[in-house]
Amino acid sequence: MHKRKLGNSNLEVSAIGFGCMGLNFSYSHSLSNDESITLIRQAVDRGVTLFDTAEIYGPFTNEEIVGQALKPVRDQVVIATKFGFAIDPKTGKQSGMDSRPEHIREACDGSLKRLGVQVIDLLYQHRVDPNVPIEEVASAVRDLIKEGKVKHFGLSEPGAQTVRRAHAVQPITALQNEYSLWTRGPETNGILDACEELGIGLVAYSPLGKGFLTGAMSKDTKIGENDFRRMLPRFTPEAMEKNQTLVDLLKRIAGEKKATPAQIALAWLLARKPWIVPIPGTTKLRRLDENLAAANIELTVNDLAEIERAAAAIHVEGERYPEQLMATTGR
Repeated sequence: MHKRKLGNSNLEVSAIGFGCMGLNFSYSHSLSNDESITLIRQAVDRGVTLFDTAEIYGPFTNEEIVGQALKPVRDQVVIATKFGFAIDPKTGKQSGMDSRPEHIREACDGSLKRLGVQVIDLLYQHRVDPNVPIEEVASAVRDLIKEGKVKHFGLSEPGAQTVRRAHAVQPITALQNEYSLWTRGPETNGILDACEELGIGLVAYSPLGKGFLTGAMSKDTKIGENDFRRMLPRFTPEAMEKNQTLVDLLKRIAGEKKATPAQIALAWLLARKPWIVPIPGTTKLRRLDENLAAANIELTVNDLAEIERAAAAIHVEGERYPEQLMATTGR
């Protein structure tokens, strides 16, 4: 597996990481704890070194699974997790955001315990809290870094100016934003520019469009009752039918490269910048192998230009989140 550095930091990770959320959270098909641990360890065996989780996944249980799975190889991997939501520890219900410095410390200590580690390699604010100045958040994480509880600071889905303000207090190693061929906001909202300017890496979540860009879904796909995609505007039958044009493009390019649509989608991201690291998730070993093989696919300048021309003519139908969730991004 090829390695990449996240921006100007000394944090080196596998070119493709593993998003652990879907192992037991948000999707209709979840794995048992033992199955999840097995799959994570199979990813390690294949050279994956970046594993992404969060306290809200479960909540709490995803971190426990990740920690148990990686315990035997702790020194060989990078564990990233996130804080930022108010979670009732008894009910597991999430009620708004909470990035008060005292809560950040509590969340960090909780994550350390659940992960079973002495230090968190990369700690993100999951969403920007409008009630807490980002300077206070950055300062709180800076203190945790000084205490040896955290190594690197990150933000997820911030606005570009928020990034600059936070970075001035505590250098940011990575931003985690949704980025793919059907979610290209980082190209126009200043996030890629800020990363380039400040030497910050970009960890791209949902690089396969939450499964849609693999070509495995269509307007006839029945989404499970407990699958969070049921509430996403892009996953209505009407939107999926219109967005099939983008999948058709990926299939065409994949056919020329003897690859799969998912591999082309990941290879496209890897070709954008040397400091971009996608973190696709999966519950299947064959999909894991398929995703990781994308790191060996080279798209030429002509390939990229062809994709760009074709994609420019395609209108993606539907917002990526409902209105209330969109309001929590880009702050």
